[in-house]
Amino acid sequence: MTEKVLVRPNAYYDSATLMSVAQKVKSEQGVDEAVAVMATEANKELLANVGMLSQEAGAATTRDLVLAVRGDSQEAIEAAFQMIEAELAGAKEEIAKEKAPRSLAEALEQKPDANLVVISVAGQFAAREARKALEAGLNVMLFSDNVPLEAEIELKTLAAEKGLLMMGPDCGTALIGGAPLAFANVVRRGKIGIVAAAGTGLQEVSTLIHRLGGGVSHGIGTGGRDVKASVGGRQLLFGIQALEADSATEVIVVTGKPPAPDVEVKLLDLIKTCKKPVIVNLLGGDAEATAAVGATFAPTLEEAAQLAVQATGLSGKLPIVGSGTPHIDFAPNQRWLRGLFTGGTLCYEAQLVLAKKLGPVYSNTPLKPELAADDFAGSRHIVLDLGDDQFTSGRPHPMIEPSIRGEWLTKVAADPEIAVVLMDFVLGYGAHREPVASIADEIQAAQTQAAERGGNLMIIASVTGTNEDPQILDRQVAELEALGVIVLPSNRRAVEQAALVLRNLEGRQN
Repeated sequence: MTEKVLVRPNAYYDSATLMSVAQKVKSEQGVDEAVAVMATEANKELLANVGMLSQEAGAATTRDLVLAVRGDSQEAIEAAFQMIEAELAGAKEEIAKEKAPRSLAEALEQKPDANLVVISVAGQFAAREARKALEAGLNVMLFSDNVPLEAEIELKTLAAEKGLLMMGPDCGTALIGGAPLAFANVVRRGKIGIVAAAGTGLQEVSTLIHRLGGGVSHGIGTGGRDVKASVGGRQLLFGIQALEADSATEVIVVTGKPPAPDVEVKLLDLIKTCKKPVIVNLLGGDAEATAAVGATFAPTLEEAAQLAVQATGLSGKLPIVGSGTPHIDFAPNQRWLRGLFTGGTLCYEAQLVLAKKLGPVYSNTPLKPELAADDFAGSRHIVLDLGDDQFTSGRPHPMIEPSIRGEWLTKVAADPEIAVVLMDFVLGYGAHREPVASIADEIQAAQTQAAERGGNLMIIASVTGTNEDPQILDRQVAELEALGVIVLPSNRRAVEQAALVLRNLEGRQN
């Protein structure tokens, strides 16, 4: 193996572009590792972890670009660098075509009437830019992560004083006034407002509302830390108040993982004062406490969508998307589940549903500390959130670049005890343009490998999206079914189907 590390001073590219370029190069023949990052301290740590932090890269500043490639020959490395240069030049041309603003001031020159700004810069600069925007009277969606907790509290306090939204940091999804922001879907406008401390939770609820015939007035993201005791649910509470005051909103949905106990008290106290119907979908939350304040408890994302649509006077049923469950013969030793999720909330919901039906389910984002999976293997049920920081350090989120799931499916397929694989496919802006096609080869190879051992590998999936999304829901479902994947119309139903199959297998073996 040989390697080359190059530092380009004062050459800025956004992280999504760099990660996409690195992944493309890494897939080339003869390339073992490829890294393209700005020289932040976190990225220097990443380079060190893969053994490619040169002395020059270690001395680089946050304004400098670091390119590093390891390969099996000098020719492979030189070809990789030529590819990097071509990809970066193409990205720069696209930016030039779009005339993308390079600062908040430039953005406001282009859009002087704007009242909301989406900020996606390196974490150490994000709070400063968000503060500028709030002080300019703009609502903020802060996509960036790695923002200090103290800065988040300060920003949300300032936003509340000014009566502005401060969504994030690490807010990946929002729908404001019909505009999908970041990872969001194309859904009908309507009477249902959503406040979500869960990105893919907001996507699942909003797209199911759309498919049930309803529509969304606004979908307000909070960022995952908002419901922790230290932040106090500032954006969650502000979002509910905003929807309560919004004339276009008739029904409010609150979704996410359960907040800290004192935040939940504040939340329920606020809901008690709401004059509009409120559907509370805090996954694993307290149904009795919710009912006590006059709200409706929804245990799953699908039920939250259905109850919200019904509250607007519609009675639409969820269209059947996908196939039924065919009879499949498993080998005698096949009995375990693997979940390979790209959506964190979908993974969390899957654990809740599976635990009730199958007993202990292990994960890298477990329901309880004792259910943490350390080696992600063994004779037990395991579901992985592949979008967790553990898997995304130095590489794109799997909703953007899903190759990591293909790698994991290949590992799972090598285990002869695995009977069922659960997967989510999340569509919409920001997501991969061809999420099913991107893993088709690995699906076929996994099924072939299981068949050659005398068994079968059942793959069950749900697709979060609409036919108005760039990827087109029906087309993605058809592609999955053509691969022999069983597709259910929601994450909840896909998980329940998997649990039913596995319980039948337990009965067979008992």
